[in-house]
Amino acid sequence: MRNRPLSPHLQIWKWGPHMLTSILHRVSGSGLAFVGLPVLLWWLGSLASGPEAYESFRAIAGSIPGMIVLVGVSWAFFNHMSSGLRHFVLDVGAGYELTTNKRVAMACTASGIILTAVFWAAILLF
Repeated sequence: MRNRPLSPHLQIWKWGPHMLTSILHRVSGSGLAFVGLPVLLWWLGSLASGPEAYESFRAIAGSIPGMIVLVGVSWAFFNHMSSGLRHFVLDVGAGYELTTNKRVAMACTASGIILTAVFWAAILLF
């Protein structure tokens, strides 16, 4: 048996905020595709189907589980948007310095949470 180099795996890499941001980007994108799109289509369909269908949507969306889903979808949107903008910057070739990359990654994760909180505060308070 020959000694061959091992493939990198999670036991080799030191966990960092850039890894969390990358994983959350994938999770939020999947959440938008598998939960956000059906909710959006259900909302649009209920709007097109008349007042009774829309009231049915509002009753379910306004319930505790419905609100949890809507907050989760809005977090997924803002988080995916923030980390997507980070990826645009990285695609240009900027932001690869270790301290910059970590700082921007933490800002992306924080901005997803902050933008979601501001969004829901605006909806619920105004």
